[in-house]
Amino acid sequence: MRDDEAILSEDRIAPPSGTEAVGFEVLGAEAGGAQAVGAEAAGAGAAGAEPGKLPAWTRRLVVVGLIAAALNLRPAVTSLGPLLEEVRDGLGMSGTVAGLLTSMPMLCFGVFGATAPRLARRHGPGAVVCAGMAAITAGLLLRPFAGGTALFLAASALALAGIALTNVLMPVIVKRYFPHRVGAMTGLYSMALSVGTALAAAVTVPLTHAAGDDWRLGLGAWAALGALGVLPWLALVRDRSRADAPTASGALAPDHANAFALRITRSRTAWALTVFFGLQATGAYIVMGWLPQIFRDAGVSAGTAGVLLAVTMAMSVPLSFALPAIAGRMRHQGGLVLVLGAFGLAGYAGLWLAPAALPLLWAVLLGVANSSFPLALTMIGMRSRSGHGVVRLSAFAQSTGYLLSIPGPILVGALYQHTGGWRLPIALMAALLVPQMAAGLLAGRARHVEDEA
Repeated sequence: MRDDEAILSEDRIAPPSGTEAVGFEVLGAEAGGAQAVGAEAAGAGAAGAEPGKLPAWTRRLVVVGLIAAALNLRPAVTSLGPLLEEVRDGLGMSGTVAGLLTSMPMLCFGVFGATAPRLARRHGPGAVVCAGMAAITAGLLLRPFAGGTALFLAASALALAGIALTNVLMPVIVKRYFPHRVGAMTGLYSMALSVGTALAAAVTVPLTHAAGDDWRLGLGAWAALGALGVLPWLALVRDRSRADAPTASGALAPDHANAFALRITRSRTAWALTVFFGLQATGAYIVMGWLPQIFRDAGVSAGTAGVLLAVTMAMSVPLSFALPAIAGRMRHQGGLVLVLGAFGLAGYAGLWLAPAALPLLWAVLLGVANSSFPLALTMIGMRSRSGHGVVRLSAFAQSTGYLLSIPGPILVGALYQHTGGWRLPIALMAALLVPQMAAGLLAGRARHVEDEA
């Protein structure tokens, strides 16, 4: 079966409207549009499964596995920011290459995540998630001991490839084992992901100090968490009882699905969502990669800079629940886009004028602004009338959006290297919020892509 033939019917993939309509999309959405295809390809047999028929220990093991996986999906990224200066000095890495390093997550999410659906059909989603967790562990273990920049980038790519595979298949696992509790499991998974994100940012520097100020040991310590994350999936590797069910009888015909995939590029709303998604991803990964360095260059200690990044990341925990609920009750989400953009402009203004004066306030403001991600996912769920339309829109907006976001962190790194300061890079970050808000206003209108495609 080809990827484009595995399209589920609306009743198999789309929960009710509102926040539940995007709960399935939120899981693993950062892996790009491939996660939607992964849900189509491997989740067909799960939709009608009864969780009560599973042994209780299996359900508990899957819950543990989901939490363990989510905790491991961001430390490879957020543990690096607080130690980026030490890594650059130790490896002789230029600012431009450091910018490339901060852009690697988006590139890997798109490239490696696209392979997950076919791997899941062949080996089972549990086995692929287990392999992904093993890749994360291996990459985190090998990365600190790379002798040069090229090997460091290769080890980082290995870890990010594992993250991409795991991200893509998390919705499949949830739909497979908890088809009637997608919203609850989405919340649990999202919270664990945010905790892992903030924890790595806050704890990496203290770990480094405890290891004799050796940045290699500080980064490599996160491989231990990855190894623990592998364990529950080892028991689920051979569980393929629900992975191979045929596609629902109401599935779209391949020609119809392909036609819609082609026509969606004619939709102005789809393009507005794509630009909005890509620009918010640009801002998020610039902040994750460079915010600690901005604070350190302003005289803030490395440990405090890591804590400030953790605060920024932790703001997404409550807002990832609140924003979809609020947006789902609004006819036009443009107001929320403007509010979040205003928080971002205020945060960047603070960084530009006096980064060390009120660093906690700037971190909080940027954390609120970076919560545009769940809002983008909510709008994706609201801008289509049908389940298959949401899947196609999600695939287009996320995959294309992540491609658009790749140059941002690289450009920031290049500007930082060539200017020797942060005024011009921060001005660029703030300037990118203007087209982000404009695209969000267009994407937030009460329209459906089917009417435009």
